Amino acid sequence: MPNQKQPIEQTFVALSDPTRRAVVQKLSEGSATVSQLANPFKMALPSFTQHLGVLEDAGLIVSRREGRSRVCSLNPTALKDAEEWMASYRQQWERRMDRYEVHLETVKKETSND
Repeated sequence: MPNQKQPIEQTFVALSDPTRRAVVQKLSEGSATVSQLANPFKMALPSFTQHLGVLEDAGLIVSRREGRSRVCSLNPTALKDAEEWMASYRQQWERRMDRYEVHLETVKKETSND
């Protein structure tokens, strides 16, 4: 599914869970098997694989079979889309805060001159 454009909402829903964020963090270091990813978590494997399913449905990870193992990798394109979305809003708020700062300085000067 990484070739399809995923709605940004799916990305943020997937990243809203700390377990899934930890998986993304681990995969940022390189590919890993499901067993390697599940090892640090105290949950049943079926529960953990549901987390992987959410990440995969959101396009954040891809998986493939290698022999008897399932290997997961990060899909950096999906993260880049989220980063670009957040950056556009950050720039917008930075411009607003800059204008607000100028306004406050103007008000401060006007009140000190009275």
